[in-house]
Amino acid sequence: MSSNGQTGYSAANLQGYRCHAVCLIECNVTLMRLTNAKSVKQGIRAVAARAGVSTASVSRALNNPDAVSPSLRARIEQAIDALGYIPHAPARILSSRRSRTLGAIVPTIDNTMFARGIASLQQYLSSVGYMLFLTTSGYDLDVELQQARNLISRGVDGLVLRGDCHHEGLRKLLADNAVPFINVGIYQPDRPHPCVGTNNEAAAHRAAAHVIELGHRRIGIVSALQRNNDRASARVAGFRRALTENGLELPPQWHVEVPYTLDDAREAARYLLSLKDRPTAVVCGNDVIAYGVLLEAERDGFSVPRDLSVVGFDDLDWSRHLRPSLTTIHVPTGETWQRAGEYLVRSLAGEQTIMHREIDFSLVVRESTAPPLKS
Repeated sequence: MSSNGQTGYSAANLQGYRCHAVCLIECNVTLMRLTNAKSVKQGIRAVAARAGVSTASVSRALNNPDAVSPSLRARIEQAIDALGYIPHAPARILSSRRSRTLGAIVPTIDNTMFARGIASLQQYLSSVGYMLFLTTSGYDLDVELQQARNLISRGVDGLVLRGDCHHEGLRKLLADNAVPFINVGIYQPDRPHPCVGTNNEAAAHRAAAHVIELGHRRIGIVSALQRNNDRASARVAGFRRALTENGLELPPQWHVEVPYTLDDAREAARYLLSLKDRPTAVVCGNDVIAYGVLLEAERDGFSVPRDLSVVGFDDLDWSRHLRPSLTTIHVPTGETWQRAGEYLVRSLAGEQTIMHREIDFSLVVRESTAPPLKS
């Protein structure tokens, strides 16, 4: 107990919890060894015989899939499927001192991009014999820290974190416990932490530059809340840089921050469109926000893009099906999250890998943007 009466989570405590978890597994393995060892050995031998390889090759493929060639791994997997063999997880953990689990902490699962990313990460991890534990933080750094403690105490081998806006206690926790991690969704090559993602500032700059190139001079911003969200802040910075470079002002009333919901985005659009001196174009922090702006503009009798141009960010599936279809920034979310998983798996295997990986973005021009009406 700490002096304030609450349980402390020191590095020693968490190391103890991790060791305790491993010890429990070791005890379970010992208790089950007499009954399971024979069947496990027979299972591996049967797989090896069917695949025409050694038992050592089978063990290597199960415990470290990347250590064998794809063709050999495929033969072994076919043999496993044919025999219905299920590898003995506790024994694998004991032999490798790894749980073959990773943890991911995301702000919310309500965001479509997070859901899509987690699905891609899970698919990749499953293909290399890893499992994923998922938790959410609600954009609260204290909650994120607590979730990290929970995951580490349960023996995860590494963590996938969203962005690089974290509690200082989390950075210390990861360092003290030697837990590898990667920040996903950002590209910051000047920072010491591993990351994989799009340059959000540059991508947002391209989005704003597009409507400027069309001739718009009155450009509003509807962004996500910037608190504890470095991706949102980077996008706002990119929007603003494009305006500044072209000598354009952004009146305070033309920038509205909202949560990632249609209702809040519609309310923001309602406010902007009610202004006497309103923007002729709106750049948005993501596609969901842009959907809200489109819906509210239509409800209020504005024609998009004749009366108002709208640009999104992310390129969700619905963006190309809307009428008008949404001009947006395409971000390869699936690739981003898969690369995050690859980084951790390869790092845990002792392989060299790219610490800062940039994922390319592209501007997708559709029907929601056009030159402004001439007054």
